[in-house]
Amino acid sequence: MNESKNKSTDTSAPTAASPHSGARLRKLFFETLYLSAFTFGGGYVIVSLLKKKFVDDLHWISEDEMLDLVAIAQSAPGPIAVNGAIVVGYKICGFPGILLSVLGAVIPPFVMLSVISLFYSAFRSNFMIHHMLSGMRCGVSAVIMSVTWDMASGVLADKKWSSLVIMLAAFVANYILGISTIWIILAVIALGVAVTLRRMKHAPAAESNTPATAVSDTHNAAVSEASDAQRHTTSEEVQS
Repeated sequence: MNESKNKSTDTSAPTAASPHSGARLRKLFFETLYLSAFTFGGGYVIVSLLKKKFVDDLHWISEDEMLDLVAIAQSAPGPIAVNGAIVVGYKICGFPGILLSVLGAVIPPFVMLSVISLFYSAFRSNFMIHHMLSGMRCGVSAVIMSVTWDMASGVLADKKWSSLVIMLAAFVANYILGISTIWIILAVIALGVAVTLRRMKHAPAAESNTPATAVSDTHNAAVSEASDAQRHTTSEEVQS
């Protein structure tokens, strides 16, 4: 009787959706397809929309994880839109997510450019299309500024002076000194590796001190309990 109740209880219990489930994969594909189809102005614009959709709306990725994924996408060779789709798809649904997110990001521009190439000569000299593209450039500039502000705000929110110094140094090196982005990325990667190795070097020492502290706390607790027991026994003897 109890077994039948347990079975009925287990059957009625809700099961958590797998991160690789078909529903999540479909949503990942169609969301990426939608963002790619209605995004103009380059990879940084779609990165901001990916962040808004998967971080702010769906909460599939945290803010810090999105910043890390954008850094990886920027550091890897190739267009940042495709790289961003790859890292976001892998984070959400693994290798199936990579295939679907890249497919969703590539299909709209492939179809649009194929159609435009057939009528390129007509579009090139069209007065209305020329001014339409000029207006789109203004809007795209505003969106890129919004992306920059969001990413910089995430760095400032950590309140780490080292991150602030790196961000300002990279801006000065690229914008004022004209140093190539490749060299800046390589320098920051080397700095990150050095800091990580330094932390790993000091981590074993901190971990080795932790057991000793725990043993000391356990010993002090045992001594305190023994003292309380001794005082309790003594008071009983005095009362008797």
